[in-house]
Amino acid sequence: MSINVVTLVGRVGGEPDMKYFESGSVKCRLTLAVRRRSRNADEPDWFNLELWGKTAEVAGNYVKKGTLIGIKGSLKFDTWKDRNTGADRSSPIILVDQLDLLGSKRDAEAAMMDGSPDHF
Repeated sequence: MSINVVTLVGRVGGEPDMKYFESGSVKCRLTLAVRRRSRNADEPDWFNLELWGKTAEVAGNYVKKGTLIGIKGSLKFDTWKDRNTGADRSSPIILVDQLDLLGSKRDAEAAMMDGSPDHF
């Protein structure tokens, strides 16, 4: 048995980076700042998120820099060869399965006026 589940709540660090493929697939990349509870919690931990399909489209339409979101997904590693040194490189990414918009009540009311749901 294996378990690979990541659940995070934090604020989006920049505008969504959308990519549309000829196949019709949609990918969105986001950064997420999450404060870890500790005595020295001045600096957030930063996570790279990758969303696909309908979840990516929702992020592109409703998520902006500073938006409070909750995500559930799995940890994966992108790997590549460094062009200069030929060394193997990797970067952790959270592959998001579920996105929740957790903004303020005012944000939620504005979204309801637009007819947008808050859970994807």
